[in-house]
Amino acid sequence: MSHIRKDYVLERMVIVSPNEKKISKSKKCPYCPGNESMTNPSLLSLVARDGMLQRLQDSEDDYVENWTVRVFESTIPAVSTSAENSYTERPLYSEPAYGYHYIIVASPKHEDTLATIDIEQWSNVLVVIQDRLRWLYTQRGVTYVSIFVNHGQEAGSDINHSHVNMVSFSNIPPIIEEEASASHKFANEKGICPMCQTVSTETGGSRQILQTEGFTAFCPWAPTHSFEFWVSPKKHNTSFSKISQKEINDLSLILRATLGGLSKHLKNPSYNIAFHLSPEKKNSRQIHWHIEVYPITNPPSALEKGFGIVMSSLSPEKAAEQLGAACRRELANLVGVE
Repeated sequence: MSHIRKDYVLERMVIVSPNEKKISKSKKCPYCPGNESMTNPSLLSLVARDGMLQRLQDSEDDYVENWTVRVFESTIPAVSTSAENSYTERPLYSEPAYGYHYIIVASPKHEDTLATIDIEQWSNVLVVIQDRLRWLYTQRGVTYVSIFVNHGQEAGSDINHSHVNMVSFSNIPPIIEEEASASHKFANEKGICPMCQTVSTETGGSRQILQTEGFTAFCPWAPTHSFEFWVSPKKHNTSFSKISQKEINDLSLILRATLGGLSKHLKNPSYNIAFHLSPEKKNSRQIHWHIEVYPITNPPSALEKGFGIVMSSLSPEKAAEQLGAACRRELANLVGVE
């Protein structure tokens, strides 16, 4: 059974999950249509019929067919609602790895990726993420819901079929806690949200790679990865679950264009995506939500692992120049502009 351990002194969390790498050795992909029995039953399957999207779910021994997006509980969960209720004290602190771990299959087509699916399909994925996010925050013991993508083996993906992970926690993860605390302090001292200031600074600047009506994508001033970029709402927004369908469509466009541009420029690299969202339950830990994309181009050095100092051989300005050109070409292709 999984449990969470913390460092002797720091708030760094480690999930010890003995079953994490027990992947089926079958040559069949468990996320492809026709192989639904290889996963847990779907909690939500989107099916397109007569121009409408129906929300269905599997029943016992009866699997929904012709789905476009499928959601189910992970068969190798990082956390579980059946976690043993046991705690230990520091210096050997541990707590239950309690929570929900959902898999959202982004497309029925095995060869599709988040860099190749069409904009409408991206919108479907985001709608499902919203649906699950709202439901999870009604559940007892859910304080924070993490949303992330591992694309490619170097990024930690064991299944080569595009999917999104949603993992809930009983506490706010350390990086989100740190970001929220720093944002709260900055806002109190400067009278402005730090991400709003960042968006104002980066929009139209040398590190911007793309912008749409409501969103901007840019390479951050101090990146932790080469070609790292963030996507943020231009206007102050702390609640991802409340964005409108129009905003979802706009976000789908910029995500598809930037990931498509990244994929073509670096020839389909492995990458991680992390949604940095506010906790949806009422508290002071609010942040201007945004999405961070980390391409895996170089292994981390000892300086980074041991001291938290990142060495970058590529400036974000140069990365933005290269990515921007690729992403603008991708956007032009998507909207039919020569």
